[in-house]
Amino acid sequence: MEAAKRKPAALKGLYRQAIIESFVKLDPRKMVKNPVMFVVEVVSVLTTALWFQALLGHGEAPAWFIGNITLWLWFTVLFANFAEALAEGRGKAQAESLRKMRKETTAKRIEKSFCIGGGVRPEERCIKVVSSTELRKGDVFLAEAGDLIPSDGEIVEGVASVNESAVTGESAPVIRESGGDRSAVTGGTTVLSDWIIVKVTADPGEGFIDRMIGLVEGAKRKKTPNEIALGILLSGFTIIFLVVCATLLPYSLYSAHSAGTGTPITITVLVALLVCLIPTTIGGLLSAIGIAGMDRMIRRNVIAMSGRAVEAAGDVDVLLLDKTGTITLGNRQAVEFIPAGGIDPVELAEATQLSSLADETPEGRSIVVLAKEKYGLRGETVHASGDHSMHFIPFTAQTRMSGVDIHGSEDTIIRKGAPDAIILYVEGLGNKVSDGVHTAVDKIARSGGTPLVVAKNGRAVGVVHLKDVVKGGIKERFAEMHRMGIKTVMITGDNPVTAAAIAAEAGVDDFLAEATPEAKLKLIREYQAGGRLVAMTGDGTNDAPALAQADVAVAMNTGTQPAREAANMVDLDSNPTKLIEIVEIGKQLLMTRGALTTFSISNDVAKYFAIIPAAFASTYPALGILNFMHLNAAILSAVIFNAIIIVILIPVALKGVKYRPLSAALLLRNNLLIYGVGGLLAPFIGIKLIDMALTAVGLV
Repeated sequence: MEAAKRKPAALKGLYRQAIIESFVKLDPRKMVKNPVMFVVEVVSVLTTALWFQALLGHGEAPAWFIGNITLWLWFTVLFANFAEALAEGRGKAQAESLRKMRKETTAKRIEKSFCIGGGVRPEERCIKVVSSTELRKGDVFLAEAGDLIPSDGEIVEGVASVNESAVTGESAPVIRESGGDRSAVTGGTTVLSDWIIVKVTADPGEGFIDRMIGLVEGAKRKKTPNEIALGILLSGFTIIFLVVCATLLPYSLYSAHSAGTGTPITITVLVALLVCLIPTTIGGLLSAIGIAGMDRMIRRNVIAMSGRAVEAAGDVDVLLLDKTGTITLGNRQAVEFIPAGGIDPVELAEATQLSSLADETPEGRSIVVLAKEKYGLRGETVHASGDHSMHFIPFTAQTRMSGVDIHGSEDTIIRKGAPDAIILYVEGLGNKVSDGVHTAVDKIARSGGTPLVVAKNGRAVGVVHLKDVVKGGIKERFAEMHRMGIKTVMITGDNPVTAAAIAAEAGVDDFLAEATPEAKLKLIREYQAGGRLVAMTGDGTNDAPALAQADVAVAMNTGTQPAREAANMVDLDSNPTKLIEIVEIGKQLLMTRGALTTFSISNDVAKYFAIIPAAFASTYPALGILNFMHLNAAILSAVIFNAIIIVILIPVALKGVKYRPLSAALLLRNNLLIYGVGGLLAPFIGIKLIDMALTAVGLV
């Protein structure tokens, strides 16, 4: 209930601040950054002067008319400023919450000059307590349970549980340790247990949270290349109409003088004509659209290092996706024991379970569970008779196998691992692997599973089928990507046969098997050489070269510092699947900008028929035939409509047009139908309704 009460209060505060900022932004030094609205502000000042002149009895038109035109011209500028201020306000609110989190704290800096004797334990190290603001890149500090991590860094020693909710919003603690892909820590997070030694990777004011604050504040956002290009186009339209309207005054004076009838057009009417014809709608909303796009990324816990990265996400046409954790659940589960010829299934299950008792990986745990569920075997009862001592052999990347040596009245040696490693091990002992084992290995690999061969006392006794389950709904997501013309490529370290099976099940377009950092980099460059834009995710130091090469590179927040520095986006949730959402947000940004640009230009075309007949009918009576709407206050109605349409479209600019996974051709067609035709019809309806309202209240 309290949260429900706070939300409206927060919105009121946001709107109040946006209104104040709307007036602050009237500063010409700020307005000049938006040429279209700067022109509107300049002509608003001009009509304000003409209104004061009319009040003194020297006006070119009635004071009420000039006054109303002036009022709505100022509203046009203020509404455009309000749209931008409202978009910025949402980012500033997030930045303020981050500022509250970023506070000066103490740091236990390790300095050898303060050593008394040194030691191995952290409390015996050479520590000097300093302010976090004194830490510099390259310094090393100790963080223990209960400490607030004072700066961004890379763990060089130790392992600890860290609460990162201040950054990610996720309350569940995460494990951070040295020497892996989860070694980066962020200043402002809290150590919950154990201790870590951290090397500082950012100077004060340059940390991750500082970058987040700068990025979420719309006022500091740099314009993207597309925005700059569109801004140049809008400025070009404005200059053209400015020249046209400026030349209309002498032509009107000449025409009225030559005909001897009619009234020359006034400066106020020319100003109204100019403002209605230049692209004020998109000019007023353009900045808000870009800021809102960044904001939508942030709301999904993705920090984009620039607006350009968000735009690039919308143009991406190739997605490189890791298999594990993105396409599949990542935890391979044992689903079947396949004994070799002449081997009792229980013997295979028993041997496999024994070799997995000390294996704490999800695969190892699943083997123990399967043996228990299928054959009723329990680790503590296996080989319960007699005196036995077990020596467990851990898995290593070199041997690619693990196992157990059981010493007792009769020694038993069990090994479990990759098929080629176990086959080489068995054949090295002078034994032969049966054809049944080879057949089972091939069958499992072709089905997309992972085979493990089990050897007991130098003989291959069977195969364990591990299956990595494809995530539910991921195939439908890939089908959406395909309809949008985006190619999906699965990256995996599996062999080509296994990779092909999983790729077919998941519905990806292509795959890269046995992927190495060099292979990933080569693949990205090949696609880019063909004119494609590539997006990928990564979290390890070995991903950094490929991330730096990709057009859209999303690093996991749990990843290493090199990976985060190479990327142009960071996912605070460390969810590889979010790459698909990022592409959708980028496309929504481009769709919103395109839709409102189409609407704005169509709007201007429709307003010609409202304002031009009214402006020139007295000089050229034949133009009266174009006044088919029979407007009584065409000029004032058009100016009012021109102002309020900005307000009406602010929610669309901030929320974005609804995303639909369609091809570019279909999106263009729908855009033209909805926003092109809609933009053409809306002014006729809106201006007529406003004209009727003005007539009803007696302003005409």
